[in-house]
Amino acid sequence: MAQESTDKLIREDFDAGPSSYDEIIPGLYLGNVTAATDVEWLKEAKINYILTIDSCPLPRKIQELLPNLTMKYIQVTDMPREDLLTHFEDSYEFIDHTLQLNDKILVHCYFGVSRSATIVIAYLMKKYGKGLFDTFEAVREKRRFVGPNAGFLAQLKLYEEMGFGIDNTNVQFKMYRLQVAADKVRKAKILPQNCAELIKPDPALATVRPEPTVYRCKKCRRIVASVSNILPHTPKEKQIWRHISSKKTSKQSKSSHEPLEPLERKEEQQPVEFCTKILFVEPLAWMPDITHNLEGKLNCPKCSTKLGSFSWIAGSQCPCGSKIAPAFYLVPSKVDWSNAVQNVQVTV
Repeated sequence: MAQESTDKLIREDFDAGPSSYDEIIPGLYLGNVTAATDVEWLKEAKINYILTIDSCPLPRKIQELLPNLTMKYIQVTDMPREDLLTHFEDSYEFIDHTLQLNDKILVHCYFGVSRSATIVIAYLMKKYGKGLFDTFEAVREKRRFVGPNAGFLAQLKLYEEMGFGIDNTNVQFKMYRLQVAADKVRKAKILPQNCAELIKPDPALATVRPEPTVYRCKKCRRIVASVSNILPHTPKEKQIWRHISSKKTSKQSKSSHEPLEPLERKEEQQPVEFCTKILFVEPLAWMPDITHNLEGKLNCPKCSTKLGSFSWIAGSQCPCGSKIAPAFYLVPSKVDWSNAVQNVQVTV
């Protein structure tokens, strides 16, 4: 960063173009990084809060020039596989707190097109209880070139399906978080400590309200999964949580900054038949190898019978044609389904 004058800051590494911003609703501005460093405009517009969603934060100098400014920073690049969904709730609180004070806030990224637009759309969806289609169109009426990349659109769609909140029991959200973790495993070759909560407790050791429906090792009868650990899939499904059609994704992938065609309205979903040829499950505490190996076998922790396999990176191809990644699966012929809890097991 370099200071050009007492009221204007510029970035030496790239040029985001002239200052660009639009007021989406009273007090809520969506813009680019140039606007976020334009001290003269920030003073004139009486912007006292800035939410930055970018690969690097704003310079510290800006807060020296504007001592009443409150800033929040989320480090995210504009790539479809980046995780913005888990930031929707805290971003909502930050934006809503500002507006409740009758203050003004600028939400920005590099161009003010994809990342910051996603956060603003998520805020408005939750605030007004409206779906992605209507909210996206409303934002684009105010800022015509907004265009979240395909991954962010899918995250917004999932946010809508979860009722504008985070539902940890939602199968699609579980798979989403596993995919975020898999990207980290791909880089680090081990499961990072901050993803450890994705590994669910061993269902065989549950002593408080154990689930009545479980899966047991066919050989030794040891409980290896509860029904809530199952990640159901449908035949020929390529991804559990994504909702953007391949045509739409292809169109958007040409440029993450090209205006999108109008989103299609959500169609009423028809009942689906889930595949039973492979049982995909959440990672469980009895699977010790999954934290430090990219792939391997899943053996019964009691009798060592092979029950299935796992793969963080390559995933697994079900005989039905579905490709799930990452994948932790049990072979149905190796386990038995039971709908009555007998004695709570304490052996491992």
